[in-house]
Amino acid sequence: MIRHRPMGSGHPYAETEDQRVPARPLDGESVELRVRAAAKVDAVVCEWVADGTPIELPMEKASAASEGTSAGDGGHLASAQAKATRAAAAGSWSVRSPVLRAGSRYAYRFRAATADGASRTSRWFEVTAASWRESGGNLEGADRVVPGSVRWLHDGDGVLRVRFDIAINPDEHVVGFGERFDAVDQRGRTLDAVVFEQYKNQGTLGRTYLPMPFFFVIGPNGSHGWHVQTSARVWFDVGASEPGLLRVEAETSGDLTLRAYEGSPTEILAQFVKDVGAPEELPSWVFRLWASANEWNTQARVLTEMNQHRDLDIPVGALVIEAWSDESTFTAFRGAQYDPTERPHTWADYSFPPNSPWPDPKAMIDELHARDIKVILWQIPLQKMRPHPTGQAAIDARQLVEKGYGVREADGRPYRNRGWWFPLALMPDLSSQEIRDWWTAKRRYLVAELDIDGFKTDGGEHAWGHDLRYADGRRGSDGNNLAPVNYARAFGDLLRSCGKPPVTFSRAGFTGSQAHGAYWAGDEASTWTAFRSSITAGITASACGIVYWGWDIAGFSGPIPDGELYLRAAGTSCFMPIMQYHSEYNHHRHPNGDRTPWNIAERTGDTRVIPVFRRFAHLRERLVPYLTEQARAAVHGGAPLMRALFFDHPTDPEIWRFPLQYQLGDALLVIPVTEPGVDQVTGYLPAGDWVDVWTGTEHQGAREVTLSAPIEHPPVLCRAERWTDLAAIFSDAGAGGPELGEAAFSAPAARSCRAAP
Repeated sequence: MIRHRPMGSGHPYAETEDQRVPARPLDGESVELRVRAAAKVDAVVCEWVADGTPIELPMEKASAASEGTSAGDGGHLASAQAKATRAAAAGSWSVRSPVLRAGSRYAYRFRAATADGASRTSRWFEVTAASWRESGGNLEGADRVVPGSVRWLHDGDGVLRVRFDIAINPDEHVVGFGERFDAVDQRGRTLDAVVFEQYKNQGTLGRTYLPMPFFFVIGPNGSHGWHVQTSARVWFDVGASEPGLLRVEAETSGDLTLRAYEGSPTEILAQFVKDVGAPEELPSWVFRLWASANEWNTQARVLTEMNQHRDLDIPVGALVIEAWSDESTFTAFRGAQYDPTERPHTWADYSFPPNSPWPDPKAMIDELHARDIKVILWQIPLQKMRPHPTGQAAIDARQLVEKGYGVREADGRPYRNRGWWFPLALMPDLSSQEIRDWWTAKRRYLVAELDIDGFKTDGGEHAWGHDLRYADGRRGSDGNNLAPVNYARAFGDLLRSCGKPPVTFSRAGFTGSQAHGAYWAGDEASTWTAFRSSITAGITASACGIVYWGWDIAGFSGPIPDGELYLRAAGTSCFMPIMQYHSEYNHHRHPNGDRTPWNIAERTGDTRVIPVFRRFAHLRERLVPYLTEQARAAVHGGAPLMRALFFDHPTDPEIWRFPLQYQLGDALLVIPVTEPGVDQVTGYLPAGDWVDVWTGTEHQGAREVTLSAPIEHPPVLCRAERWTDLAAIFSDAGAGGPELGEAAFSAPAARSCRAAP
């Protein structure tokens, strides 16, 4: 009849209609007490007790709910969000309490009544007011912070948080914090480190799937780095409140370590990655083009799309199949016939009728391998419970509960997913080696017998709630952020155990994710704004040690991109660590929303799309050896593969005016075209001599230049000293276009055109 959750759903950015606001009040604040009640309830009273004195606070019925996330355009995920938001608008009642004072303890409960005289009273809840004090815990590394800035937040039960300041000079820049969509330099902004599934618009809202409490401070007099060594939530005010101070506030029960690093940006990153887990070198095929669409849900459709790649001479290296499974167990191909069992299945357990969506998955995978195409299958770290599981799904769910293999609520009950995607699903507790082995054993046959090459480890953001319980002894407050790290780790270990390289493809992560596979930027719309924010995401993720990173070319959701956006995005993605296209589920409506070049060409009528994309795909093939070489260097302590200019030019103040430029390895400088309707672009060349890879024209660095930017030739420059080695890569021979003249590659200096000072 009535529900109150003092801390809400655990959503880090939204209040619910049944929580206490603020959940943890400060001295001198009052709180708004909210409940959700059944529709038949027509009166609710809060019984409030302060210093042993009870009073009654009549509650008022609210008409709207605040929980939910920002609206997006189209797609099944947007529909799921909207459904969750509507559900949150059920009958809500609220009242404001008297002011709370530190040192006092308050109790409250609720009494609901219906018109027919029935009533129900909730259990008692307690709340205290917190206050900031000069003592309360131990901050190791505090000698590096502003003297006197350390404060501890206490409530009636102990320490909740610590805060401290780091001085930043006017000419210093602050970069890092994991993958960030809104800015490379975070100075003047506020942000936090909490894993969150933001469906699109990450750059507008400042939320991310892959945060880290690590950052660089970079200035003309040197660089230093900082790591707040915690998996709990951390907040940062990067000079937004006081321009000369970077304020850090972290959840803690009393002890926290702040690690400082000195040296060049590359040296700082190497020290940090050594502390948290170094990346592993992945095979060179990950640098070829990846192809994907959510609606490729049959063997015939998959082969049709791969045939199109072959027939149009657009080489593809990896196929991600999202809609392969029964969407219930995520272990069996849809349409498979088999007997449910508690033991892991083998390939011999399955049979497939001729009219099955996947009549012979093994033959399909073998054929794709014969075409030199790797196969990656989609996963989700949940056991779906809606609709009510039957067959194998019911056995898997029962095992998870009976063995105690799920993440648990504070009272021991299995945690049920509080998010809007797969609501009420059970969540395996992958913090435990035993549970990781149990969960992945059900998928082992896919690798060991079907020979698949990797897993798309999607959706690692489902752990909500500060008081969840994990098998490794952590609670939600310091365990939730690690859930996606353990998830990718589990599937990487499965692949290794079968003799395969650990190719996982995740969107969520935290500190420690560096050691676990590849990443992409998550859900984005097909807009120029999303294009720009995704480049920012790649630069910042790489700055924190993520070597293998990409995004959905030109976005995966909403109306398809026009030909110009698609090709500008493809041209830039050709010079990113992972190059892949993907599209969201669209209920198989026509026209379809695939981001294949042929569908974009047909839908937009832009005749440039297929030939230009073909050029990029062939260029990408020729880039693979260079990317492999440069990734190897990054993995072994070098600068990131996709890297911000400050790694090589930390004292050059001009680089900060061009935040979307980046280097791809040691030799290549990429200047993305991120606005429509332009045929030239202004960029900045750092110190040194550079060669335009398309014309062979040499440019002197340490100055601004304006470059021609035809859509088939994205602005890219090469360091002059590497040009002899790399020139052949940029020949268009065999890629659907004329080859540049020999002189363009053999004697760039003879055709030099130095930029004006």
